[in-house]
Amino acid sequence: MGRLEGKVAIVTGGNSGVGAATAMLFAKEGAKVVISARRQAQLEEVAEKIKAAGGEVLSVVTDISKPEDARNLVAKTVEVFGRVDVLVNNAGILESGLKPIDRVLDADMDRIIDTNTKGTMYCMREACAEMAKTGEGSIVNVASIAGVMGCGGAAYVASKAAIIGITRHTALRFAGTKIRCNAVCPGTIVTPMVANMKADNMDADMFGQMAKHADLRVSPCMPEDVANILLFLASDESRAITGQAIHSDFGSTL
Repeated sequence: MGRLEGKVAIVTGGNSGVGAATAMLFAKEGAKVVISARRQAQLEEVAEKIKAAGGEVLSVVTDISKPEDARNLVAKTVEVFGRVDVLVNNAGILESGLKPIDRVLDADMDRIIDTNTKGTMYCMREACAEMAKTGEGSIVNVASIAGVMGCGGAAYVASKAAIIGITRHTALRFAGTKIRCNAVCPGTIVTPMVANMKADNMDADMFGQMAKHADLRVSPCMPEDVANILLFLASDESRAITGQAIHSDFGSTL
């Protein structure tokens, strides 16, 4: 308890899955939590749970693919809580069907990269400007094992690989200061977003290739598994760690 006492933490995609689990855990550990997502009703449900448990929370409806929304998210955080100590970039979307590079659609590339990559960078840009004022902070990006191993649809893989790259860039930019940036690369996570994927609309060739290079018998991550890693990287316990991409897939891709 108290591992984030007094800190202000933004969690994007805080309306369900990993984001909701992370927001509730951070609040339990003493953080003032700001949660964002596009759907207000789901955000408010999570906010009420945090309040009922004695936590302090602000919800801000945000579409991170819009730079003005990312700017507003950070501005509202500073307006209410005075600073930004932690940013967890968790918001992201999947494509439908694991389309490989020779079948990927322009629409998928635009939609997924606009949210997963550009949206993450928009939030990072705004948070970095605030963290520079205080001289400290921790940014934790939720990438994916797909961005490391290539195991996914082409657009999604590209979007998550880019997050790993910008994580290392940002860590280098602020190396030697108290501003840090790391990434977590989960394997499959049991969340509503993944539950909506249907086998009958998967690209059979891509799924077959993925099955050859991963142990599908290994258990998937639960949202709380990822949230615990995010807590460590957000806290001062990991103050010596920056520029790292931590794999969290129970060894399924070893």
